[in-house]
Amino acid sequence: MAACIHSLAGNETVASPFSLESADNQSKIRNSQCRFAKICKPSFQNLVSNNPIKWFRQQAEEEEDVLWVKIREEALRDMEKEPILSKYYCSSILVHDSLESALSNQLAAKLSNADLPSSTMKDVFGGVLAEDEEIRKAIRADLEAVKERDPACISYTHCFLNFKGFLACQAQRVAHKLWSQGRIVMALLIQSRVSEVFAVDIHPGAKLGNGVVLDHATGIVVGETTVIGDNVTILHNVTLGGTGKVNGDRHPKVGDGVLIGAGTKVLGSIRVGDKAKIGAGSVVLKEVPPGSTSVGNPARLVVPRS
Repeated sequence: MAACIHSLAGNETVASPFSLESADNQSKIRNSQCRFAKICKPSFQNLVSNNPIKWFRQQAEEEEDVLWVKIREEALRDMEKEPILSKYYCSSILVHDSLESALSNQLAAKLSNADLPSSTMKDVFGGVLAEDEEIRKAIRADLEAVKERDPACISYTHCFLNFKGFLACQAQRVAHKLWSQGRIVMALLIQSRVSEVFAVDIHPGAKLGNGVVLDHATGIVVGETTVIGDNVTILHNVTLGGTGKVNGDRHPKVGDGVLIGAGTKVLGSIRVGDKAKIGAGSVVLKEVPPGSTSVGNPARLVVPRS
């Protein structure tokens, strides 16, 4: 690599960019740098698409993504209100050809560090999103769910850029795909980075439905064999965990349309039925029937007044 750098530095003369005679030299330098990047950039054999960004662009041309159009329009309006954020909105949203490209970039920027470059993380996220149509659908369902069910969400763009619950959820979806492909080390690395950065710890083995809202999200812990249905809302400091007494299938199964209040602990391989509600601070150790409300420590069913 040192030889490559030395060759670039020694063979090319960088002319002033303001000189009319500099165009050819500048072009040569760019070409040399491109060749150097191709040689030195690591390859990821497991990525389905060799160029996920190109794939995203083709998809966007084939079918109009209404939600992505809305996000870009919102970004432009936000830039008019806060011109100082123009560079941020451009690099995070407007320069991208698709929602998946922008999300890959956003997650990579948040989860990278000095030893884990953003470019590497972007390749990993982009490769998975290009491959999995179900994840792409889930991303949009999650955005719609947050906008609809969280009164604090002022726009899709606000959620996309600033809601760590949404970002943690999408990172877990990618990690789960990697986990199912046997890429255990990468999946667990993403889990670890999400836990460190967002304070949300969801095992890559957990299965998430569509339209999931992690409201506030801080302190949420979800175990490996947990299954979460569609249109579920989970508030901060919720644990979907095991009792510590068994191995194997040991975590909760949460049905569709469930609401789990802040600070709740649901422990063991128990079922929380569709459209059930669990009050804040509850400790749930037994099955919660569909459509019921459960509160307390230990949790008990609330009987409606006749």
